[in-house]
Amino acid sequence: MNLTALECLAVFCVSLLLAGIIIPQILLIAFRKNLFDEIDERKIHHGRVPRLGGIAFMPSMIFSVAAIGGSFTLLGFLDFSFYGPDDLVRCCFGLCALMIMYLVGIADDLVGVRYRAKFIAQIIAAGFLVASGEYIDSLDGFCGIHGIPVWVALPFSILVVVFVTNAINLIDGIDGLASGLCSIAMLFYGWVMLCCNEITYALVAFGTLGALIQFFYYNVFGNAKVGKKIFMGDTGALTTGIIICFLCMRICSVDQSVGGFKGDSLVIAFAPLLVPCFDVVRVYIRRIRHHTNPFLPDKSHIHHKLLDAGLPQRTAMVSILIFSLLLSGLNYWLAAYLNITVLFIIDILIFMVANIWLNIAINRRHARNNI
Repeated sequence: MNLTALECLAVFCVSLLLAGIIIPQILLIAFRKNLFDEIDERKIHHGRVPRLGGIAFMPSMIFSVAAIGGSFTLLGFLDFSFYGPDDLVRCCFGLCALMIMYLVGIADDLVGVRYRAKFIAQIIAAGFLVASGEYIDSLDGFCGIHGIPVWVALPFSILVVVFVTNAINLIDGIDGLASGLCSIAMLFYGWVMLCCNEITYALVAFGTLGALIQFFYYNVFGNAKVGKKIFMGDTGALTTGIIICFLCMRICSVDQSVGGFKGDSLVIAFAPLLVPCFDVVRVYIRRIRHHTNPFLPDKSHIHHKLLDAGLPQRTAMVSILIFSLLLSGLNYWLAAYLNITVLFIIDILIFMVANIWLNIAINRRHARNNI
């Protein structure tokens, strides 16, 4: 194992340990101050469960990256002298975007924030990412489009950041789903950045992964009856979403050949995000067809459909994670052989077939139970 991989492992372990210290303290405060997730007709959980787990994400990631990165550099194991002012701007503006989402998430989890205000905050955070110089300036031949002029690329990139952040937030509906999907994305991005020698971004990915894995344990295996279960809330979803966008935008800019990757940058960047992104588009289209507000929550997401088909909550979560892994692997493999437009059409067809199969399973179950 080389020193860079060792540093990533150290960052992951420190973040895992730190999140393991912070989350129990959050649980303690939540029970003392009576801070719990409100139960309504959309919620599938029972009992008093705090929704403040995401508060542990940002401090765990930042402390682990700063502590390990600084220690390895001080000991002379790593040399960051090749980093220029552009890298500093990216990190500073990325931190600004992260702080905005973190504070908005905390406010929403504690007192509630209207969705219009959250959209404005997301646009401002996306503006910081784009202002750092990280934006999508090429579609790699998708629908025959390659380079994009700056005046189109900037607002388009902001739109993508807002869309992806909301997709991560909206997929957070059952235990372990959002954290599991984000863990897959962080592991994939960390590996890509490590191969492309983008050390700082690899550390961010593995630092976030450590916090997500620790949260996953409390969220999935924690027992609400003894006060050991917690939800990530909007703090966790928004924070993780903006970090994913930060890494995703960078992957679109780096030279993939350095890491030996074949295929288009967009495919590598968005492959782990296909399930939440496709699902949020499907849900929005469905709400518009039914003349309902596309921004108000309902029970039409893919995890709700799996539960409606009769699957237990944990089985539904594992099924979606496996589907996401398979779809990501298929895209990574086919990216070297197929045009990005053809690959995107295949992805849509796979997702449509999966949803049709789900609808058939739901209808059969309803028929059996006379629902």
